[in-house]
This record gives sequence, C-alpha cells and structure tokens, in this order.
Amino acid sequence: MTLAARLLMAAALAVAAPAAAQESSVIVQARQAAIVGERYDGYLGFAPGAGEQVRRQVGAVNIRRRSLYTDLAVRRRATVQEVGIAAGCQLLADVKPGEIYMLNDGSWRRRASGEGAPAPSYCGR
Repeated sequence: MTLAARLLMAAALAVAAPAAAQESSVIVQARQAAIVGERYDGYLGFAPGAGEQVRRQVGAVNIRRRSLYTDLAVRRRATVQEVGIAAGCQLLADVKPGEIYMLNDGSWRRRASGEGAPAPSYCGR
C-alpha cells in the first residue's frame, strides 16, 4: 500500500468512527438481525427483504456518510469514491461475528464466530 493510500485510510478512519456512531436503534437492531451490514465502499447496505423503515434509515445514514466523505475528499484532493473505499476498510474491520457484510464482489456474507475481520485485498491487512 502506498503512503498516499495509507494517509487516505487514516483520514477515512477519522470519518468512519463518527459515521458508524450515528446509527439509530432501527439500524442497530437490523444489524443484529443480519438485515443491515457494512459494504466495501463505506456505505451501509441492506439484505433483500429489508422493510421500508430500515431502507429509509440506511438511506439517511448513507447521506450523512456521503457528506462526510465529500468533505474529506475535498480536503485530501481525492475522489469521494476513494474516501468511501478507505472508510469501508475501517468499517469492515468493526464487523462483529453474526453481522453481515459485503465485499467488492457484491455478495453478502455473515461473519462467523472466530473468523477474522473481513477485508478486500486492497485494504492492506
């Protein structure tokens, strides 16, 4: 991983923590029920069959995340997508056993107990 990528990832960590902390009880419960999970691109996603309230809440979280990523992208002279992917590396590291997540192949997985944190190869772990 290049120095620039490491710096961007470190900056994204500063964004990822508050982004994850902004979740409603609906999102927290949906995570526990394996309906909502982190995506490789720094955004939340929902599994097929998620209810309308969950979808709205995920959309609201993602709007806030996009705003944070946009601000950081401007400051770091990066693209919003680069910031989101760097944040995604950090957010995926916080996926707990039993929660679902999506890597860059687009399929949902559930983290098993005793399994290491999920991460695409470009995350440098």
